[in-house]
Amino acid sequence: MSNFLVTGGAGFIGGNFLNLMVKKYPADRFVCLDALTYAGHTETLAPVWREKNFSFVRGDICDREGVFRLFEKEAFDYVVHFAAESHVDRSIADPSVFLRTNVMGTQVLLDACRKYGIRRFHHISTDEVYGDLPLKGGRAFTEESPLKPSSPYSASKASADLLVLAYFRTYGLPVTLSRCSNNYGAYQHPEKLIPLSISRLLRGEKVPIYGTGENVRDWLYVEDHCLAVDSIVRGGRDGEIYNIGGRCEKTNIEVVRTLIRALGKDDSSLQFVADRPGHDRRYAIDPKKIERQLGFSPQTDFSDGIRKTLEWYEKNGDWLSALCKTGEEREC
Repeated sequence: MSNFLVTGGAGFIGGNFLNLMVKKYPADRFVCLDALTYAGHTETLAPVWREKNFSFVRGDICDREGVFRLFEKEAFDYVVHFAAESHVDRSIADPSVFLRTNVMGTQVLLDACRKYGIRRFHHISTDEVYGDLPLKGGRAFTEESPLKPSSPYSASKASADLLVLAYFRTYGLPVTLSRCSNNYGAYQHPEKLIPLSISRLLRGEKVPIYGTGENVRDWLYVEDHCLAVDSIVRGGRDGEIYNIGGRCEKTNIEVVRTLIRALGKDDSSLQFVADRPGHDRRYAIDPKKIERQLGFSPQTDFSDGIRKTLEWYEKNGDWLSALCKTGEEREC
């Protein structure tokens, strides 16, 4: 039996990870640590809340004393670190929150791992640390691509990445790190492009599109991402970075039009708005390393993933409506 700490497990990706792993590995124990900010909801963990090998702790990763007490009590074997502030617009409005959580919170966890010992610390990062690529040309980010973050959010994640790798080099802490492309799927907060579009369209409202909507993202179904993380945690090499991509590049407007057509609407549902400052043009991941070393490749194509995502939001309108009523939507 192994004992896992999953930070940010009441959020979008962390919640999907726990909902899969708790049931996939009944002999292992999973502890979720989450501060329950606007992006974390215990309802996300409803599928596993009553499972015997799952427990929830409300807490802040920046609370050094609280984190250290939890490590001393639980004797974790693995830490899977999802907890982060992740929305670019929010980081532009207030960078300090992102530096506190994404950098200082990561340091607290690393220090706890050093003191109490672990078999592996896995850090979840983002392809946004690489900056952006030209819209044309076909190049993709590899694990050796230079870090050129464009926003306070991506700069805070790049800083955390470097800190994690420094703890491996300086202290010999067993770490792995993954950088993923844009995720989509169930339980995603409606500040992000796909759930925002769905929520607006279901209410008969217009969907805001930055600029011309030609910015390109590589899309990855969230459950595929979770399976990739599982393969790294259990089979990755210490000190290694793994890019996780969907091999699915699409423009923002193409994604929104896919949802518009699926819901029987037309382009009158589009509303073009002023572009985001420093808006990255294109992200593209080269996932050959994880395919070669760990045999991982995404199993869900975009058409199936979007269909499952749309069906989930249509069936879980109460979950979505509760967030929208709080005014927590953001233009994506």
